[in-house]
Amino acid sequence: MNYVLALFLPPLSILLLGRVFLSIVVFLIWVPAILFTGGLTHPMFVLLAWILIYQTHEDRRYRRDAR
Repeated sequence: MNYVLALFLPPLSILLLGRVFLSIVVFLIWVPAILFTGGLTHPMFVLLAWILIYQTHEDRRYRRDAR
């Protein structure tokens, strides 16, 4: 579900991962980027959110397997 949320609201998706500071920074860059470019930069933020989601899942798997 977080992957779908990342398509529409990448900063919120990043916030749900527990990365508060990064979410605020992304939001502050994302809003003007959407307004000034008409959405051309939106895929960059979606990709960032997807990478962070994937990385979080991999970290959890690694910690689970390390036990």
